[in-house]
Amino acid sequence: MARILIVLTSHTKVGDTGKQTGFYFDEMATPYWALVDAGHEITIASIEGGHPEYDPSSVKDNPAERPEPVVRFLGDSQAMALLSKTARIDDVSPADFDGIFLAGGHGTMFDFPNSDALANTVGKIFDAGGIIGAVCHGPAGLVTAKRADGRPVVEGLRVNAFTDAEEQAVGLVEAMPFLLESRLRDLGAKFEGTSNFKGHAVRDGQLITGQNPASAALVAKKMLEALAEKESAVTA
Repeated sequence: MARILIVLTSHTKVGDTGKQTGFYFDEMATPYWALVDAGHEITIASIEGGHPEYDPSSVKDNPAERPEPVVRFLGDSQAMALLSKTARIDDVSPADFDGIFLAGGHGTMFDFPNSDALANTVGKIFDAGGIIGAVCHGPAGLVTAKRADGRPVVEGLRVNAFTDAEEQAVGLVEAMPFLLESRLRDLGAKFEGTSNFKGHAVRDGQLITGQNPASAALVAKKMLEALAEKESAVTA
């Protein structure tokens, strides 16, 4: 059993647009259940701690239109209790975890890169050989994370994230503090995107990243594979 930290944004507004945001519910719930069902221990944290808000567009008004993991999470009292009292990322010790997952939502673009605690947590878990997962805008939490030698965590590694073309398609390029794909490329990452809004995930060793909400299950699957490989190596 691995100890996995899921991190959510605490930011709720998209720049000056007046558009409400937060974490994208399915991008949290899908990996959460995949990891829990595999027997792993989950802690949920957020940048400010407490009860983070989700992007209202990520939970459909009609329950029949909601993805199964979202329905399951909303109906599970234990899961909802975890979400209501998330740990503050500054109070989290990287040494307590074998892996970390960064859920997306446009809010991440505003607070993930500005959190020294998150950057430190990602870097320390990476240096310890832990599994790093992120989806959609979640890789915004990778852009300031560094290895012990000072190099960006993503440098030289194959990565994926919400693409510049997808940002253009949703009309939020001007509202973003930066474009995620472009920033990852500038940091020396080998970006591997695909068609707009098509599910796609990339694994390069211990780093696993997905492009958009449709990629959450793919990232979760690759994280489970990576965690199983680690466990096998330890017990061999």
